[in-house]
This record gives sequence, C-alpha cells and structure tokens, in this order.
Amino acid sequence: MAATGSEKQGAKAYYVSTPIYYVNDAPHLGHAYTTVAGDVLTRWHRQRGEKVWYLTGTDEHGQKIMRTAEANDVSPQAWCDKLVEEAWKPLWEHLDIANDDFIRTTEKRHTDRVQEFVQDLYDKDQIYKGGYEGPYCVGCEEYKLPGDLIEAEDGTPLCPIHKKPVEILKEENYFFKLSEYGPKLLEFYAANPGFIQPESARNEVVNFVEQGLQDLSISRSTFDWGVPVPWDTKHVIYVWVDALLNYATAVGYGANQEKFDATFPADVHLIGKDILRFHSVIWPAMLMAQGLPLPGKVVANGWLMVGGEKMSKSNLTGIKPQDLTSHFGVDAYRWYFLRAIAYGSDGSFSWEDFAARYTSELANDYGNLASRVAAMVGKYFGGALPEATAAGDAEQAVRDGLARAVATADEKIGEELDFQGGILAVFDFVKQVNGYITEQEPWKVAKDDSPEGKARLAAILYTAAESLRGVAVLLNAVMPETSQKLWESLGAEASLGALRDQPVQDAGRWGQLPAGATVTKGAVLFPRLEEKPA
Repeated sequence: MAATGSEKQGAKAYYVSTPIYYVNDAPHLGHAYTTVAGDVLTRWHRQRGEKVWYLTGTDEHGQKIMRTAEANDVSPQAWCDKLVEEAWKPLWEHLDIANDDFIRTTEKRHTDRVQEFVQDLYDKDQIYKGGYEGPYCVGCEEYKLPGDLIEAEDGTPLCPIHKKPVEILKEENYFFKLSEYGPKLLEFYAANPGFIQPESARNEVVNFVEQGLQDLSISRSTFDWGVPVPWDTKHVIYVWVDALLNYATAVGYGANQEKFDATFPADVHLIGKDILRFHSVIWPAMLMAQGLPLPGKVVANGWLMVGGEKMSKSNLTGIKPQDLTSHFGVDAYRWYFLRAIAYGSDGSFSWEDFAARYTSELANDYGNLASRVAAMVGKYFGGALPEATAAGDAEQAVRDGLARAVATADEKIGEELDFQGGILAVFDFVKQVNGYITEQEPWKVAKDDSPEGKARLAAILYTAAESLRGVAVLLNAVMPETSQKLWESLGAEASLGALRDQPVQDAGRWGQLPAGATVTKGAVLFPRLEEKPA
C-alpha cells in the first residue's frame, strides 16, 4: 500500500504486529480476525500521515509442526512451504491485508539472529543447563503448571485450551533465568498501566507474576525440528523463544541497525488471549535481559465462539473466511467482525447475525444512502454537484455531526483500539444523514422551480454528498474497496486526488467537494444477498 505524502520522515514508524501463526493447518476466522484488526489499525495510522510498519507471518518450528508433517508424509519444511504459499499468503491477499512484511521463522534472516540473541544471553550468564519434568501440551508448545490443568471425566489431566491430554515430559534442557525478572516486570506494569490490555488481561498477568516466576526451559532435546542451540547442537531452541524474536528479527535486529532503530519496539502487539503470558511476561523479560526497549502495548483480543466453543481446528469449529467472503464480500467481512464484537471481548459468530447486520446497516443505511444521493444529483442537476448557497440550521447540524464522527472515530480506532466504537460513530452519522434527507424531502423541494427552491435543493444535495465524502475517508481503513467506489462515484478522485492521501483527521473539514464535481451512480455498494448456500 502506498504511503501518504505527509509522512514524517525520520520519525519512528508506528509498528504493529499480529502473532505469527502456527502453520499446522490452514487459517480460520480467528486468525483472520486479528489480522484484519491490525490492517485496519495500520491503514488508519497511514491515513493520519504517519510512517507505519505492519508485520505478520508464520511460526514454523516445534513438535506440533513436526508431527503434523509426519502425519502427512512430508518433511516439516515442505509442509510449511505448502501451507504458507497455498493458504496463508493467498488469504491475506484475498482479504486486502496491506502488511509491510511477512516473516517466516524458517528464514535465514530470522534463524541466524535467533542464535545470536540466545548466545548473547548465554554469554551474559542468563542461561544455564538443568533438567525438567512436567506436563506438556504439544498444541500450546508449553509446559503447564499443575494448577493450570483441567480434568476429564476419568480424571485424565487436560490442557484447558485444547481439551486434550497433556504429555509428561522429562528431558535435559537449558533454562533462562526468568525468575529474576518478576520484580522488574511488576515495576514495569505499575509504571505502564496501559501496557497490557484489556484490564482483565492485565489483572491476570499481574496476579500470575506476583505468585513468583519459574525459570523458563528454552531448549528441547527430544526432537530436532527447530533452531539449533549454537553452543550445544543436540538441543533446539524452544519454539516460543524462537517465535517471539520475530518481532525483532523482521525489522533488522542484528542485521540492519538503521531500520531497527527506526521501527523497534512494536507500538502494538495484537495477540489472542491464549498466548498472553508469552507476550507480556516472557517477551519483555527477554528484552530486559538484552537491554532492549519494551513494546508500547500488548492487546489481547477475545475468542471467536461458534456454538459456545472457541473457534479452532482442534475443536472442529474452524470456518474458512472464504466461506463468508464468497457470500457477503470481502469488505463486509472486514467490517462485520470489528463492528459486531468489542475488541478484547469474546464474541459469538452466526451467519444469521452477519446477514441481518449486512442488510440493515450496510445495504439499507449506507449503500442505499449512496445510491439515493447519486441518483438525485443526476436527476436534478445532470450529475454536476451543485453549489450550496442556502444552507441553514439543518445543514449545520449535519456538519457538526460529521465533525463529531471524525473526532470520535479517530480517538476510538487510532488511540483506544476500540474498532467497534469507531465504526459505530461513523454509522451513527450515516443514520443522521439518512434522517436529514427524510426530513428535508428533496424530491418535494425539487418541484419548486423558483430560485429559492433550486437553491434549497442544491443545499440539501450538496450536504448529503459532502457527508458521503467524509464517510468514504472514515471507512477507507475498514472497507477500502467500497470506499474507493464511493469516492469515485462522488467525483472526488478527479477533484481531490487519491483517497489514501486524504488525512483521516481532516475528514470533517466541510466543503472539500467542489461544486461542479461529476457525481455518477455506480454499481450498488452492497448488493442484496442471495439465499444462504447449503
């Protein structure tokens, strides 16, 4: 995605990351939810005129990948290559994700730096050799504390996330002195109360660290699919240590200091709440050990639920995003999950809810407004946007409404990561404009051929079209394809330039669409839905 011309050269990039996703299977709605959220956030900041860096990628080492590959009679690398190139990258392209980089943990630019990072810790006496025995979940790639486990009906200990039996592992490992960082972490949390979001996630982490931290096993010796420990190649580096370092290696750690200084640390790590401790405890402790700056925020989204179960392949509730985009369209898909679910909370998905919101808010409120305005400008003014010379209190109320929508959406999306709140502010304004047209009845005003009547009609239609100009800018980060269609329909591309270059914080400045702009009625933005496919 092209950058705006107003970017501040030399400033640190606004750096946002998703988790790097485990490639044991194809992506589902849960993966796409986080990635779309990051895309909307970074598009928004780009349209503020900021320098932005958006990172996503795949996590390709570990026992789970090795077992999945073996079950499919291919090498782990071949399995990863196939999934990345045939499933993950094509989906992000399909969903119009404008990421700046895609990191794979099997890439040399990553593995070399991981070895260097771990070697540095070893040389600083932050890593020692020991042994460990305990319950291990292969799905999480994590040793579990006994208190974390749940029991099956027969008493078998289960992972609380995957609902599968844990394995009792005993092996010789290398350990990172994580226990030494508990007080430092608590001090950091206290000084930076917004570091972990939402508040429930912060409380969980603080309580966990206050219980006392155990040293972290950072190597495995019972399998070999991973980055070798540089001083002892019988071991591979623990997949989570390997994975977390992607946020540094992808932006030049140990290889491109200029890029690293201009990008690192991340301003926002977007994660699922099931990997909260890795990102808010282990990752900052690793950075502290190396004297590197800590991230701005770790923001945990909730789980997408289907039938009361977390959406995942292991629970057989995984739904392909393409199942929805083929019916509702990509832009509606991007809009729906961020509008329907408060980011940070669990949310339930249903086809029926999506269809109802699509019809009510997208097709009837937004799409119909765009169609009506274009049709009336075409009918009454030959498609040339009239000049507004008879604006009054009703028009001023709409102007004020747009200014409020811009201020609210910018704060909610750009600062608070409250995507739902920002989107609702824009759609409240859409409802206001619809109400304005209903009250002003331009189709009746058009019957008055007097100069006063024509001036009044011009004021109404200019107000409606200028309102849509602001809406197109505000929704560009969420629904880029639809916003572009509306922008061109309003004649804004020819008169104001590219949509991506319109500063979102300036969207409320009234009067930007010039009189005489050519308004055309294009294709319906949100077509009527066909019956749900069987």
